[in-house]
Parts: sequence; structure tokens; C-alpha cells
Amino acid sequence: QVQLVESGGGLVQAGGSLNLSCAASGSIFSSNTMGWFRQAPGKTRELVASITTGGNTNYVDSVKGRFTVSRDNAKNTVYLRMNSLQPEDTAVYYCYFWNRITTYWGQGTQVTVSS
Repeated sequence: QVQLVESGGGLVQAGGSLNLSCAASGSIFSSNTMGWFRQAPGKTRELVASITTGGNTNYVDSVKGRFTVSRDNAKNTVYLRMNSLQPEDTAVYYCYFWNRITTYWGQGTQVTVSS
């Protein structure tokens, strides 16, 4: 089992920035992928960004150039730096951990961007 604890999020005006972090603990093996999904009201959950233990990253097109995902493997922690936030970024953001067998999810944190 893997437990994920998220922190960060909140309310910000359009154009502002927020940081999210997610710490994993439990049965963590060396090779895994961590990242963030988000789900806005009435929409399906979408992958925002991911990063492997080797540092390979992937972003949804809508956040490229604005969001940066990073990780600290020693701390089993993934981060999401969100710049130039827009109202359409408003959603619940979920951290995830994938070890090629199972996907684990964080509890979700609300990000609200006001116009």
C-alpha cells in the first residue's frame, strides 16, 4: 500500500501562482511515476502532469509553459508549480502514484482561480 498526502492549493486571482506538493509513503519501489490529475465540476478527470523517477515529464497541452512538475526522489515527493493561473484551471487536483501495478490517489485539493 502507498499513502499520499497532498498540501497546497487554495484561492488565487487569475494570473497568480500556486504550489502543490504530495508526499508518498509505504511500499515504494525504485521505479514509479507520480503526478497530478484534475477534475472540474461536470468534467472528467484529466491528467495534468506526470514525472517518472528518471525525471521524464509529460503535460497536458493546456498547461504547457505555465505548470512545472518536479520531484524529490529521496523524499518521495512530487510538486506542481502553477503559474499564470486562469479560471479554467479551477478544479480539484489529485496527486497519483503509479508503480506499474496499481495506481494510488491522494485525497484531492481544491484550486480555485477567480477572474
